[in-house]
Amino acid sequence: MQKVFRLFSLILILIQAPRIAAQETYTISGEVSERNTTESVIGATILAEGTRQGTATNEYGFYSLTLPKGKYTIIISALGFKSVSREIDLQGNLRLDIQLEENTELLDEVVVSEDTERLEINQPQMSVNALKSTTIKNIPVVLGEADVLRSLVLLPGVSNGGEGASGFNVRGGAADQNLILLDEAIIFNSSHLFGFFSVFNPDAIKDIKLYKGGIPARYGGRVSSVLDIYQKEGNKNDFKVNGGIGLVASRLLVEGPITKERSSFLLGGRSSYAHLFLPLFDINNSASFYDLNTKISFKLNPNNNIYFSGYFGRDRFSIEDRFINYYGNAVFNFRWNHLFSEKLFSNLSLIYSDYDYGLELDFVGFEWDSGIQNMNLKYDLKYYLNNNIQINFGLNNIYYGFNPGKIIPNREDSGIVEDQLTKKYANELAVYGDIEQRITDELSIQYGLRWSHFTRLGQDEIAVYENDLPVLYDPETGIYKEAVPTDIITGERSNSLATFMNFEPRFSLTYHWDDQNAIKASYMRISQYLHLLSNTSSPTPLDVWTPSGPFIKPQLSDQIAAGYFREFNNAGLSLETEVFYKKIRNRIDYIDGADLIAKENIETVILNGEARAYGVEFLLRKNTGNFKGWLAYTLSRSEQRTPGRGSVDFNGTTVEEPGINNGQWYSTPWDKTHDISLYGSYQFNRKWKMNANFIYQTGQPTNYPIGQFEFQGLSVPYYGLRNEVRLPDYHRLDLSVSLTPDKNGERRWQGEWVFSIYNAYNRKNAASINFRRNTDSGNNEAVRTAIFGIVPSVTYNFNF
Repeated sequence: MQKVFRLFSLILILIQAPRIAAQETYTISGEVSERNTTESVIGATILAEGTRQGTATNEYGFYSLTLPKGKYTIIISALGFKSVSREIDLQGNLRLDIQLEENTELLDEVVVSEDTERLEINQPQMSVNALKSTTIKNIPVVLGEADVLRSLVLLPGVSNGGEGASGFNVRGGAADQNLILLDEAIIFNSSHLFGFFSVFNPDAIKDIKLYKGGIPARYGGRVSSVLDIYQKEGNKNDFKVNGGIGLVASRLLVEGPITKERSSFLLGGRSSYAHLFLPLFDINNSASFYDLNTKISFKLNPNNNIYFSGYFGRDRFSIEDRFINYYGNAVFNFRWNHLFSEKLFSNLSLIYSDYDYGLELDFVGFEWDSGIQNMNLKYDLKYYLNNNIQINFGLNNIYYGFNPGKIIPNREDSGIVEDQLTKKYANELAVYGDIEQRITDELSIQYGLRWSHFTRLGQDEIAVYENDLPVLYDPETGIYKEAVPTDIITGERSNSLATFMNFEPRFSLTYHWDDQNAIKASYMRISQYLHLLSNTSSPTPLDVWTPSGPFIKPQLSDQIAAGYFREFNNAGLSLETEVFYKKIRNRIDYIDGADLIAKENIETVILNGEARAYGVEFLLRKNTGNFKGWLAYTLSRSEQRTPGRGSVDFNGTTVEEPGINNGQWYSTPWDKTHDISLYGSYQFNRKWKMNANFIYQTGQPTNYPIGQFEFQGLSVPYYGLRNEVRLPDYHRLDLSVSLTPDKNGERRWQGEWVFSIYNAYNRKNAASINFRRNTDSGNNEAVRTAIFGIVPSVTYNFNF
């Protein structure tokens, strides 16, 4: 802790340090917002014309720029808005709030990364992509519903397990290694209907950023990526309504002022309704979801803003009402933005997040409930020391409660006895500081340090094992097996079962020799203290989160990346190329035959291993003209291994443990050697637009039987090493056409028809291949399971 206090002391000293030539320099500060809605504008650039001095707005639209006293022309610009210029005579500190007007000719501009602004190529941040809601709504997806996660997989370095797979994978990492934030609240399951939709309503979203590398020190807790999503604040000037009606789901968003120009509300909802029509076809199975987005914002005065935001979502899947699966997220966030001075900005957040999942098995006679909750306190500050140095610092404390599962009989004749698996508790504290510094006009760096401290708290029952080995190796059979606890002891919540502490340095730089060319590099270390227990290729609602503890170590990731970036201004093109290498220690692996469902002592089926991923990414984009889009290609490898823990004695002979897969590296289930994505959008005229995307991915690693043997008249397959084979390559083409009719007279109503075809050439992509014996011929056969063929759809969108 002493080192942490020293870090804060250094930051405070910098804050209180005398200003350089204070009597000759002054600060312009303020907020940039949209004129029509008063929504804050993220990433707007503020430049002093004729100088190389400039800055950009933060996540809440605030900026600070220090200049020598004198007269200037200040230019404020943001993609999708008309630029604004202001003449100022800077003779003292100046508050300058700016409202930008939408540029209707640019509303449909494709934005993949915020470095489309020239100022951004000068910034040390790399490996970050951004998407706007207009782009997401243009991309054709299954069943016609605009979707955030389906759009992300079109970016380089991002993939998923295919159709019907939830979550996403970044640079060869697992889905649980992604930190997903909605208005700073942690989302533990980002999918509806087992991956067919995401929980994010594109109508309610203002800004999306995906950090794949070079992650700033203010983020932590996941070793692969950060998906940071901010909801709209609500229109403070006018009431607005927009929504859409699709084949399987509809959505509606209402926003407007509470007190004009000072406070606003936002209320959005989505719901599926296909399950309502299934009984008409004598189908007793159903699947449905709903979600609700809420936000209230108040501008108390120029220096204080407060926000209340929430998200509530629920999924339900049933088979003849005898098997019911339900899961959902609920988050609530209170935020207070405070401006201490024209140079010091702060944001205080108090966040609650709850993810629960469960089963009702009527034919067995019980219910199963489990989940994870957390309370999160964040305090982030940003100090604009001068135009060359910006300091970010803060702290974050998260208290976790884990419910691995509770079984409850749900009828009188049930033979099930009520039982509660031991609940787990933990606390994660982090303190961080980083500095963005421009060394010269050509060289900028960002460097920081995050200190994280994780405590696994006491619980009611704690298993004790001989020699502290919950997993045993049997040299006679050559397999790993679960150890039987030698004792069960009780503990107090105030006790500490295990404590981990990690320093996580971050560093990135950019060197640009002109406004069109730059090279960038980054290094980061991140620790992850939570683990998703799943031995499937993608998360399912029944997967269980568990904290690090006496037998499960935290994951530690080191990643380096380097890239070349080029803007071809005359052609409206940009090129991004990056290479990366990532190594992860303490990646959990499962012994053969591990059963994770309702496991009281999960440590008895887990071994700690390591993982690595490396590759190269290309992104070529066209950002201007009637035709816009991008081509993304990723060549990568993702592997993991779990070597043996040492030697054991077998009949007086020393035998080395083989580990998992004989201790060899093997492909992870999310390893995709080649990943190609092509997206294009063509605006024929004011009414008609066409969008298309094509995806090709190397087949997913899997296991096929390599032989069989007969046992008591049954044919039993046996398998070789893990993930030695792959499913067939995955590819598909999606098309959509949108029609936007002209408004009738002065009516505010604006409608849009979207006609789309998912998987236009009806590719039967394999979700899995299963092996079975044909009951008629008696021969073994392989059966390919494909979820979707060609899927046409139509959606009607509206706003007024």
